[in-house]
Amino acid sequence: MKKKPTKNKSYVKTGLLLWVLLLIPPIAISVFIWLISLSFFGELPSFEELENPQSNLASEIYTADQELLGTYYRENRSNIDFKNISPHVVNALIATEDERFFEHSGIDLRSLARVVKGVITGNASMGGGSTVTQQLAKMLFPRERLSKLGLVTRKFKEWIISAKLERQYTKEEIITMYLNKFDFINNAVGLKSAARVYYNTTPDSLTLPQSATLVGMAKNPALFNPVRRPDTVLHRRNVVYYQMKRNNLISQELYDSLRQQDLGLEFTRVDHRTGIAPYFREVLRLELRKILNEKDEEGNFIISKPDGSNYDLYGDGLKIYTTLNSKLQTYAENAVKEHLGKELQADFFNSLKKRKGGLFDWRISEKQGQNILNQAKYRSGRYKALKAAGASDDSIKLAFNTPVNMKVFSWQGVRDTVLTPWDSIKYYKRFLQAGMMSMDPNTGYVKAWVGGIDYRYFNYDHVRQGKRQVGSTFKPIVYSLAIQEGFSPCHKYPNTITCFEVPDQPDWCPKNSDNVYGGMISLKYALANSMNTITARIMADFGPKAVINMARKLGITSQLDEVPALCLGVADVSVMEMTAANATFVNKGVYTKPVFITRIENKNGTVIKNFIPEVSEAMSAQTAYTMLNLMQGVVDGAYSDHFDKKLGTGVRLRFKYGFKNEIAAKTGTTQNNSDGWFIGLTPELVTGVWVGAEDRAVRFAQTYYGQGANTSLPIWALYMKQVYADSSLGITGEPFYKPEGIAVELDCDAWDKKYGSSQTNSGGFNFDEE
Repeated sequence: MKKKPTKNKSYVKTGLLLWVLLLIPPIAISVFIWLISLSFFGELPSFEELENPQSNLASEIYTADQELLGTYYRENRSNIDFKNISPHVVNALIATEDERFFEHSGIDLRSLARVVKGVITGNASMGGGSTVTQQLAKMLFPRERLSKLGLVTRKFKEWIISAKLERQYTKEEIITMYLNKFDFINNAVGLKSAARVYYNTTPDSLTLPQSATLVGMAKNPALFNPVRRPDTVLHRRNVVYYQMKRNNLISQELYDSLRQQDLGLEFTRVDHRTGIAPYFREVLRLELRKILNEKDEEGNFIISKPDGSNYDLYGDGLKIYTTLNSKLQTYAENAVKEHLGKELQADFFNSLKKRKGGLFDWRISEKQGQNILNQAKYRSGRYKALKAAGASDDSIKLAFNTPVNMKVFSWQGVRDTVLTPWDSIKYYKRFLQAGMMSMDPNTGYVKAWVGGIDYRYFNYDHVRQGKRQVGSTFKPIVYSLAIQEGFSPCHKYPNTITCFEVPDQPDWCPKNSDNVYGGMISLKYALANSMNTITARIMADFGPKAVINMARKLGITSQLDEVPALCLGVADVSVMEMTAANATFVNKGVYTKPVFITRIENKNGTVIKNFIPEVSEAMSAQTAYTMLNLMQGVVDGAYSDHFDKKLGTGVRLRFKYGFKNEIAAKTGTTQNNSDGWFIGLTPELVTGVWVGAEDRAVRFAQTYYGQGANTSLPIWALYMKQVYADSSLGITGEPFYKPEGIAVELDCDAWDKKYGSSQTNSGGFNFDEE
């Protein structure tokens, strides 16, 4: 009998067992991956989610000359195309993060094997195995807190997502998505923001050293932070250079040379309070929120996405195109800083030193002054925070009288000091503020907007938000009634006091600031020298209601009381309203509501809203031009045979600043010198300027310093000097357009020869020529 081949059977069993042991892991892994792909262990991103991954995109603000003005964001991130990425960035990224990026399909098996070997041998220095595609998958679909098993499952999910991404997108698109999504910290999400924040440049202009620095951050941006750890980042950047040399992307000689260079950062902190036009950007933000949330009568969003929802200003990547010109904006800010920072504020500080009452005008009682300071205290963030925390009044009082370290504003730069919060309130009250707006009178486009002296410390906007007493800058509105009725700028009124009856009060009898009377005074001389008597006579002839109607035609919507004193500018009106009203005279009598947005586009470049200026006819072109002629007397001076002088409140524009072109203007100074105004009109730009302290009780004691010709006119002059010096702007100082059909005499010498120097209005409008 033959023996059974037990030994052979043993070999077979052993072989089968080995095969089973070898096959079970890959089969199990395959089944595991298959179950994951079927969403057995949780949902995977759908095709639509892979096609349109959710991400926050910052909305960008652009000036009319295509400069990026700022962003609104949750993540300060803006997308770019592959063609706009420097090739140095692409080369550095692939050499450092994924050498076989163009060879694998989302998972690099060689790198993965290297990682496994490192785990088995305990050699962690063998590097990571994640490809750029896998890193992108992590960023697009972030990990949540998971158990160890959950983490393993998540890793396999990322492999599947990576494979899908590779099928869905080209290699160039994957690199672009990765660089657009990566958070370079310091409010720089995406390469576009990083290039601007760290190097003040654009992604396509990044040099090799700059590219290597940014790519080096990809390993661990918190660790490799160029701002906080420049030495560590320098070493990491040189590692990127080594990887590029290793991959034959740079030579040994270039490698040796580049290693010796420093980082060369031009770090610019992203902060909505810094940069040009911060006041404008905040006004714009509030306006955009209103626009994007506006609904029709049926409750639907007027501007909506295809699904009917409204756009998110902070995450939908809108592009907002404004009318501001970056150069004009810079010149306007320079002018405010030049005049207030170097001259006027110093004069004011000197005047305060001589003041017995301290901060406030001598006509303000100690109790009134204390109330003003207390109101500022109650409005402060410190007070509100203490109240919200439940602090007692005694605790709050103690806190406001306890010295603390703080940074404070000064025209010489931010100062580190020790002050009590109470003293800091008094410190800030001493600063003069400014509001300035410049617009194209022919289009209504706002070109420059300065809402204050420093948005970091003074948030209140003095262009649209703030309204102050306008004083004599209101007088052209009154005079336009007479000009509209056919009066010439050469018409004369007697320089005598006119009294108005006021119910339940003594008669109101406005006087001239110099208390000089007598003679027959032309409208041109009276406006040029801001004579109250002549303005009062016009008000007496037309009445407050007619003045208000004219103001409304000129776009002034602020509260205007129907009282005789309105003619001298007792109303509170914004810089924006006053500037636009005067622009009507340049725009042939057509009022144009100021516009500061031209269009809004979605992230794909589709226009979702256009903005068209609102216009209305306020007066004839002939009346408008005659008003310009009248207002030119403010700058050129107007002659009075009675005083035998040629004077104007704005003549320093000629003799001090040297302007030769045609300029119409009006100065304004309010009661007790609380507000100084200047409105300057040229054919291409109309600009309004206001200067005053936050509180009207803080003011110059002397009109010499507090008048608009001294506080505001110089800002206009310094601004326009820069404008005319910049030939690239194409603003040439051309003369005003003169329409046909001017029926009134504009030459006052010829007028006097025709009618005599004593020609007057005897109470009506019964002139021989009319």
